[in-house]
Amino acid sequence: MKALKEYFKGLKKHPSKIFNDLIKLIKENKALFFMSFSFFALDLFTRFLGRNIGFFKVYRLAPNLFTICYMVLFIGIITSFSKKVGKWIYLFLNILFVGVYLINNVYYSMTSNFFTFNLIESASEGAPYILDAIRNCNILVYLLLIIVIGLIVFGFKNIPENKKFNKKRLLITLLIFIILHTLTPLFLGRANSSLVWSTWKNPRNIYNQYNDANKSMRVSGMYEYTFRSIYVTYLRKEKVNEEELEYLSEIYKEEKISSKNKYTGKFKGKNLIFLQLEGIDNWLVTKDTMPTLYNMMKNSINFTDHYSFYTGGGSTFNSEFAVNTGFIVPLSYNQNAYSFNNNYFPYSMAKLFKEREYVVNAFHMNHGEYYSRSINYKNWGYDNYYGLIDMFKYDNNEYELDRELILNEEFSNLMFPEDSSFVDYIITYSPHIPFNNKKGVCKMLYNMDKEELNKEEETSSTSEFVQMSEEECVRRQAKETDYMISLLIDKLKEKKLIDNTVIVAFSDHYLYTMEDQSVIYNYKKVSNNLINKTPFMIWDNGKTKGTIKKTTSQLNILPTILNLYGFEYNQNNYIMKDALANNYSGIVFFSDYSWYDGNVYVEGGEVTNNKKISKESLEEKNILVTELARKNDLTLKYNYFKKISTNK
Repeated sequence: MKALKEYFKGLKKHPSKIFNDLIKLIKENKALFFMSFSFFALDLFTRFLGRNIGFFKVYRLAPNLFTICYMVLFIGIITSFSKKVGKWIYLFLNILFVGVYLINNVYYSMTSNFFTFNLIESASEGAPYILDAIRNCNILVYLLLIIVIGLIVFGFKNIPENKKFNKKRLLITLLIFIILHTLTPLFLGRANSSLVWSTWKNPRNIYNQYNDANKSMRVSGMYEYTFRSIYVTYLRKEKVNEEELEYLSEIYKEEKISSKNKYTGKFKGKNLIFLQLEGIDNWLVTKDTMPTLYNMMKNSINFTDHYSFYTGGGSTFNSEFAVNTGFIVPLSYNQNAYSFNNNYFPYSMAKLFKEREYVVNAFHMNHGEYYSRSINYKNWGYDNYYGLIDMFKYDNNEYELDRELILNEEFSNLMFPEDSSFVDYIITYSPHIPFNNKKGVCKMLYNMDKEELNKEEETSSTSEFVQMSEEECVRRQAKETDYMISLLIDKLKEKKLIDNTVIVAFSDHYLYTMEDQSVIYNYKKVSNNLINKTPFMIWDNGKTKGTIKKTTSQLNILPTILNLYGFEYNQNNYIMKDALANNYSGIVFFSDYSWYDGNVYVEGGEVTNNKKISKESLEEKNILVTELARKNDLTLKYNYFKKISTNK
């Protein structure tokens, strides 16, 4: 202690001493630093090659600390043994992690996703493409590997002399590693303890859940990613409740084949476009604001009592999850929709249509890493997720205008593959916050409208800025989405696909993002969960019309479409039924277990809207909602479709 005090006292007199001491330490232990270079380079290069993920920069502290932890561990183990044994350990570890480097980076080059150990189960499917993947891999992977090999040789030549096993050094190494490894996750910050929309990009949540390969690699570095992936895939066990598994077994052992009705197979063989509309509320679908969508609604199968509800965070992606899988985010525990990308969904929309040789693609303006879409859509069976800003460089924010999804012809042409039936899942964006013409989409549209007006009046004068109300911005941004829909229909006509294509249009959520909620209340006149009422229609160029008054939600969309396309399916594989089925009476439940059947709105098991229902029916529907929610939550919790497929 006295020596330590003397040292710090000396630092006050000679501050440069610490720098000199550091140089001395490096010189005295230069062999250890030389040995560590190859290990550090493998991780650094892997994260550099994945830089397009656009999340957690290479220089961030936590992944580099994780890698330093493992460098300390590896070098400590190597130097604890005699030089002869240490050389073999050094070579073994480097060869092992060169293999890990190649597997991850070749796979990333091919798929834009890093390797996960659960892929081993489907390795036979990818085996025929291994040579192509190696041949077509990003050349940088191999060029950087040459540097690594040079560093390995350099480190091998600098392994220090050590004639016998040093047990004390090994124990100290393990102790230092355990301490450093325990502390490093703290540098990722705090996890969100409750579900919020941004949980998908919280580094600590990503580390805790470890179900997004790309982001997990970015926050952890290659070594921690490798070992933690093994732990999560093979060793981390969720607490199993045998009673819950027995409950699921009883549910899924019964097969309920879908019943036929007058709509069965009506659209069989036709192309299909899902049009998920960002924030389009019922009161926006008018002749003035959205004339194209308004006309479609009047000439479609129109579901007039539809609800786009959400649980947890990320309401837009919740709807994507529900429509694609037939399940919703759990009600009874906290887990976001985009974190189920390791779950097995054999009855997803994409997988069923691909069995009929459809090409199935998703289109949106945003990056594939947002909400982990690229990983989730691949897991659901899509051929591709296309993000406009992943594929094209914009000098401004015009990609936020929905028109760009169609006007960018190179992008929109991907929606209409030649010589193949197709399913497109198109997600719009423009009616998104902020609703203010001083920024965001509303500002762009305001300036474009001003320019257009000046052209019409043949003037170049800059008129005085006029502040738009929040509602005016909302309507103008919704009009942009409507313009995109008109462009889409024109494109279908141009390609002579209009009579062989069905558009399923629905909103992801009501406009809860408005600051002035009184505007919404003025139109909807409700403040409970019935505020989630939104548009939903199925349009085949006006050939099939009808008004469906039964209560529906996003959970009804997939089974309804399957029936319209003539699929015979097990109703038990979804939470809700075909909304056009003769035996479907209509019901929606919400995240707080309240529910509505088109007549009574029930909260806490009690009717709260002064409507009448018999005690028997009330009890029956309370039980039904509880059972549907339980089936939903436990199926996702135990990845039950995977369990079923494994046991067959």
